[in-house]
Amino acid sequence: MHVKLGIALHEMEQAMTRLVRLRLLRPGDRPGWFLPVDPEQVVARLTEMRLREMYQEIQRLTQSRHVLTTLRAESAAPAGGGRAGAYGGEHGVEEIDRREDLINRVEELVFFAREEIVSVEPGFHLITDEVLKRRAVEWRALKRGVRRRLVLPADTLRHPRVTEYVRELLARGGEVRVVEEISDQLSVYDGRVALMPKDPKNVDEGALMVRGRGLVSTLSGLFEKVWEQAEDVSVELREAAEPAPELSEAERRVLRMMCEVGKDETGARDLGVSVRTYRRHIADVLRVLGASTRAQAALLARERGWV
Repeated sequence: MHVKLGIALHEMEQAMTRLVRLRLLRPGDRPGWFLPVDPEQVVARLTEMRLREMYQEIQRLTQSRHVLTTLRAESAAPAGGGRAGAYGGEHGVEEIDRREDLINRVEELVFFAREEIVSVEPGFHLITDEVLKRRAVEWRALKRGVRRRLVLPADTLRHPRVTEYVRELLARGGEVRVVEEISDQLSVYDGRVALMPKDPKNVDEGALMVRGRGLVSTLSGLFEKVWEQAEDVSVELREAAEPAPELSEAERRVLRMMCEVGKDETGARDLGVSVRTYRRHIADVLRVLGASTRAQAALLARERGWV
């Protein structure tokens, strides 16, 4: 094979090792044989890797004290006097730590948007009280002609408040697509400002607001790749009308215990089961609720009135 490719054997072996490590090749039926992964999965995987690289690059920027000092100075005294709408200065990365500040900043960005708002959202985010309160601002943006595109995980449409939000967004002219799984969150406003959590796995850790043609253009390009690979939401909405799965009585007890106690050992002891059984029930609860963390499961369970 390396002869046909015109490269050295060690170069081919290195390339094969890297493709397997990236999960772009999988073992075949015979020893030493490999098969390519489905192209759609490859694109999704590479897009996710690039997005994580962007997170790391932006986090490195925020860790540079002199960069942050310059950004804060520019924000405090923008050229020409006054604040430049919701976008502030033209370049840089701003850390937003307080939840209240983040909520206010998002409302500002939606209010000042004039062309397009695009976002990749984990579904549980759409049922928070903050998002519900922001709907009026978002609907006004759509009314004045702002294009709105949203990508979210298909399984979150099992939750009534998410489905309600999506149906109303579609009715008002928004566009929604779904994918099998989303591990990161990203919003871009007018192609000029991007907003993302500091920690993709913990949105409560604060957010990063990115300004500047290079970084924002790259993030916009990543969104477009996700959008191209996503499916129209119509089929999933029809399936969402079917009754959602219910928890067994044992799973409901585990759910309540999970929300009340901090340690698995304590919950297992109070329920009279082994820690292994207790954790297996928790995994089943997360699966039924479509949650990736226990915090999300508690939020979704409250939304359904289960706790």
